[in-house]
Amino acid sequence: MERIVYLDHNASAPIRPQSAEAMASACALTGNASSVHRYGRLVRQAVEDAREEVAAMVGASPAGIVFTSGGTEANNLAIRGAGRLRVLVSAVEHPSVLRAGADLEIVPVDDDGVIDLQALASLLEDETGPALVSLMLANNETGVVQPVAAAVEIAHRHGALVHCDAVQAAGKIPVDMMALGLDYLSLSAHKICGPAGTGALAVADGAPLAGVAFGGGQERGRRAGTENLPGIAGFGVAARLARTALEEFAGLARWRDGLERRILDLAPAVRIFGAASERLPNTSCFALPGMAGETQVMALDLAGVAVSAGSACSSGKIAISHVLEAMGVDKAMAVCAIRVSLGWTSTENDIETFIRTWTAVRATADAAVRAAAAA
Repeated sequence: MERIVYLDHNASAPIRPQSAEAMASACALTGNASSVHRYGRLVRQAVEDAREEVAAMVGASPAGIVFTSGGTEANNLAIRGAGRLRVLVSAVEHPSVLRAGADLEIVPVDDDGVIDLQALASLLEDETGPALVSLMLANNETGVVQPVAAAVEIAHRHGALVHCDAVQAAGKIPVDMMALGLDYLSLSAHKICGPAGTGALAVADGAPLAGVAFGGGQERGRRAGTENLPGIAGFGVAARLARTALEEFAGLARWRDGLERRILDLAPAVRIFGAASERLPNTSCFALPGMAGETQVMALDLAGVAVSAGSACSSGKIAISHVLEAMGVDKAMAVCAIRVSLGWTSTENDIETFIRTWTAVRATADAAVRAAAAA
């Protein structure tokens, strides 16, 4: 069977074998981490070992790591649990942030998708009262990296807490929660080559956090429910491997940049979104006018190449990207966008296959347009 070229790592990264092995070993353990007998203590040790690895990956305190079911729950826990009635979020946040509360205040971004820091400062000055600012570290669609440290300085100066969705950034670029001065930071295991259905919220010392699920006293009373031991064990191993592979991941920028140069040579009308800003080394989001993103995704899939059109978190539904809309991209261009995201399984041959296949898809689309015009 021909190898499938998987270029959708931002949606979900293929799990590393070591992480899967850790999950299998965890499944062999019997017991509940809340039990005080020997079996329970063995499970507890596995959870705490993973907690230390996840904390080390992002410069957080192990005591501040709250395991969740994923990045979406982590984002909701931070926004709802911080206890701030006023919440400001950037216009390009993930839907799990944008829909986590009512009456959120939207901070605009520029044409490259970077938050307008002056607008943030103005909004914080406009009203008094405790606030929470939520700003992602890197965008899932464009890969654009946000000036989080500068936003934190502005927010703290106005007495606001800061939450950062680092789901896409962790494992791709260095992340240091303490150095950034963050109060909350969200993570997801399956974005760093761990298992889906596991995540974490890192909470700084002294930052308030009220639980939003009740029942047991797990996770120091901040998240009720028996811990997902296999997922957490796999997450811990994935975090350790991601921390040691940052230099290797940074090298993907060479392939990404080469892909973009060749695409532009083939079709100068292509627009690469966020190219003027700092981006994740593995991510390229671009559009060619007249080639619908959905059509490209399906045609590439039939040819054995997997990419995405925008975010993959909408139950398979492809709609106009709110990220591109916030960047001022017109609808006709936005519907043509696709995202290519590389990862640890990517090879140089994958790039060659994508270029060859995308060129064929474009030629077919051009032929169809000519035929329709001649009819």
